[in-house]
Amino acid sequence: MGAEDGDSEGESGGDFSSRVPPRREIPHYHGDNTRILFVVSAIVLIVAQSTGAELPLSTTASVVAAVLLVVAAGITNPEQPGIHWLNAFFAIFGTLLFGTSAVSHYRAGIGFFDGSFVYTEALALLSLIALYFTTRTIRGIHISRRR
Repeated sequence: MGAEDGDSEGESGGDFSSRVPPRREIPHYHGDNTRILFVVSAIVLIVAQSTGAELPLSTTASVVAAVLLVVAAGITNPEQPGIHWLNAFFAIFGTLLFGTSAVSHYRAGIGFFDGSFVYTEALALLSLIALYFTTRTIRGIHISRRR
């Protein structure tokens, strides 16, 4: 189907430039960074569970969490501010869950280079950084609406 069929690029959904504001128009938009952190976190979750790391989630919960993170990453965009609140929830949950688990592992005497500690700490830090970027994005969206 081409332009001669009356289906121009804009009508078929291929041209989003008129609907999605460019990144520079949304101050502090960090959805792209959050997307990357969520996908990396999902990969770390699957790898950690596959290698037998002791995580605060069951195997099924780890896979479900990985899927949810990838879906959240996939639908994150500047046009739908609500997704950033969902991203913040995931990031807070991950920070609290993996952060407390990492501290508990460390205090229990598990070695710094133990796989379980490394994976749990990495997931806690990835979640914390995602929370920062998500918070900045939410702030930027609210600032741009006030103008």
